[in-house]
Amino acid sequence: MTEQRGRIVEEEGNGTLEIFDLPVDTDFLLELLTDVYDNYWDQIHFGTAVQGAVWEVRAPNAPERISLHDGYLTIDFGHWHFHLCIGVHKGTGRNPASEALSQHRRTSVAQLYRNLDRDGRPVSWGLRMFNGKNEQQMTVFLPNPNLSIEQTYLKKPDLSKLEMWNHLREKYLGLPQDPLDCNHGRRVCG
Repeated sequence: MTEQRGRIVEEEGNGTLEIFDLPVDTDFLLELLTDVYDNYWDQIHFGTAVQGAVWEVRAPNAPERISLHDGYLTIDFGHWHFHLCIGVHKGTGRNPASEALSQHRRTSVAQLYRNLDRDGRPVSWGLRMFNGKNEQQMTVFLPNPNLSIEQTYLKKPDLSKLEMWNHLREKYLGLPQDPLDCNHGRRVCG
């Protein structure tokens, strides 16, 4: 069982985050990302969140295919797809990947996180992944009780939007629901 509380970090541009580290082995990440995209595709936004750019994309439909080849997870929505290196990448016979390049591309950090306001209350929830050179690969912005799926501010919080966060905490961290999440702040950020 993981500690109930994650580690608190201050990140320039992101503020205070409570981080829960996840395993980064291929099987774990394949299970986690399949769960996220098969079961919650219609509740999430995803993309990158780096200094100077945040992409918050919504899937148009459930994935038509989720597959793993040469270390790359592919999530295919039909008209578009994305690839994420979560395993050993060897490349092709004509263009092999060096060990250094393979390690650079592969996920080396995976985290569930919640962004905290100055009073220590959660204001947003997510899953993020970084490659071997600590470059962000992807952020999944989890449902927020203060926002509709269209990202409009709700007059009254919808606590059912914490179901995905609670599911991920329980299944992948062995943690029960945290009452702190129901005492969330009203400020909203990614």
